Amino acid sequence: MLISKMAAEGGGKEMNEIKTQFTTREGVYKLLTHSEYSRPNRVPFNSQGSNPVKVSFVNVNDQSGNGDRICFNVGRELYFYIYKGVRKAADLSKPIDKRIYKGTQPTCHDFNHLTATAESVSLLVGFSAGQVQLIDPIKKETSKLFNEERLIDKSRVTCVKWVPGSESLFLVSHASGNMYLYNVEHTCGTTAPHYQLLKQGENYSVHTCKSKSTRNPLLKWTVGEGALHEFAFSPDGKFLACVSQDGFLRVFNFDAVELHGTMKSYFGGLLCVCWSPDGKYIVAGGEDDLVTVWSFLDCRVIARGHGHKSWVSVVAFDHYTTSVEESDPMEFSGSDEDFQDQMIHFGRDRANSTQSRLSKRNSTDSRPVSVTYRFGSVGQDTQLCLWDLTEDILFPHLPLSRTRTHTNVMNATSPPAGATIITNTSSHTTNGNNSGANTPGINSLSTALPRSNSLPHSTSTTATANNTNKAGSGIMDSAIATGVSKFATLSLHDRKERHHEKDHKRNHSMGHISSKSSDKLNLLTKTKTDPAKTLGTLLCPRMEDVPLLEPLICKKIAHERLTVLIFLEDCLVTACQEGFICTWARPGKVGLLSSQNQASSPSGTVV
Repeated sequence: MLISKMAAEGGGKEMNEIKTQFTTREGVYKLLTHSEYSRPNRVPFNSQGSNPVKVSFVNVNDQSGNGDRICFNVGRELYFYIYKGVRKAADLSKPIDKRIYKGTQPTCHDFNHLTATAESVSLLVGFSAGQVQLIDPIKKETSKLFNEERLIDKSRVTCVKWVPGSESLFLVSHASGNMYLYNVEHTCGTTAPHYQLLKQGENYSVHTCKSKSTRNPLLKWTVGEGALHEFAFSPDGKFLACVSQDGFLRVFNFDAVELHGTMKSYFGGLLCVCWSPDGKYIVAGGEDDLVTVWSFLDCRVIARGHGHKSWVSVVAFDHYTTSVEESDPMEFSGSDEDFQDQMIHFGRDRANSTQSRLSKRNSTDSRPVSVTYRFGSVGQDTQLCLWDLTEDILFPHLPLSRTRTHTNVMNATSPPAGATIITNTSSHTTNGNNSGANTPGINSLSTALPRSNSLPHSTSTTATANNTNKAGSGIMDSAIATGVSKFATLSLHDRKERHHEKDHKRNHSMGHISSKSSDKLNLLTKTKTDPAKTLGTLLCPRMEDVPLLEPLICKKIAHERLTVLIFLEDCLVTACQEGFICTWARPGKVGLLSSQNQASSPSGTVV
């Protein structure tokens, strides 16, 4: 049952609402109906009580030029296919590998891109009962099973990823709020592990595994309150961003095991997180129906985006549509139509070029290049949103140049260079653990820029700045190299101040928030932590204190909640809980899938 066919055949207003294409400034994105991946019988999956559908990609450098491979889970099943993308129609009758599990369900997976070849790939799969499996779907082998007896953690695996640059280390998070570092070469032992405290800080602690011989896990992280939903490594692999049910984003120096900075959701848990291509910004989404943009260098919220009507499931940056232009900010005068025409001339650079030019832009204060970051989000409201993070948000103290569309700038959030920063000593500082931050967090409000939203405008000034000295580095490297005895010599950082807000209203949508809702939020969570300690501070600015982004597009593209958003060079990929993985061709790429290929699309057979 194809989503597009259902939309085309009608049968009700709701079905007709499903979009099969959308338009942005770079052109039209189109759903390729014959590039849809699913279970071979194409029957919608009954998703009641099942874990989210997830998708992983890897390129095996196949000599034929078709080296992309796709893995996805649907219920108890796991599939591994050749991914043909915009080039050819999907052939669901020929999975390279298919596995059906009993007593547990796959929840997440990740390929090791360093070791992948046309003959062999290493795929980690996390499960609802807490185990992690290492398999090779090309050789159809199962190498190892970690946490097999559930002696390490009995809760659901929420995220699993290979450590960047490593062929053997991987990190696993659980619904318990714990993360574990494993080495594929080591065993997990036959008894429950005993731990020794390595380091602890503001609402987190890290333990090493205490044993005579090296065993898994190498490290145990306990982060925040409630489930740790997702984590993401920075592009350089040095930092780790984690989001938890307590509503906190926590960013760690991974090797030094040090907390770099934190951010609190407007309310509810945070469910997803991603990094910008240059590692300068982090976007998080969750149960407040918002996307929140956080500056890594300043350790502060610089914008929020409101477009979803329910929880945000996935956020992702589009490395291929980040616009970079090496020129001085242009003076613009004329109509909005003229301005839009000039916007179309933004160059699109591929990932490597974009990364290098972003690095160039960030290497100097003179801003020789201007940049627009593109990111996307999908949610339980079945909607896809695309967002542009533009220079009027990144540099609000400078004159607006070309990037003034699709943003409601309510207040400037950082002072001009050289401006005096007034610290409000009566304000409750909640980001006191910003180890490693070279730039102090700033929340200084200046003269408002034009806005077109109806939220109240505040001219109050609140500024907090906080820096702490950076602690030791390379702790994990030392741990792995020299063993547990090394850890006894490390000093412990015991910061007992905790900020958490576990309670939230599951069905409380952004649509119910008004400008006067902060008082209601205070009442809702008063039994836990007083939200006055976080709301209105650097940790969690009020809605009127940061720019509010509007989405470029916000389209309903599925019948069930969306669980996947991945940006590839020729397309973007989405998936819904019914088990349909959809390919959306980028502008100008739809012609690569010829009519001949579409005509030869198989009807699908049960394997």
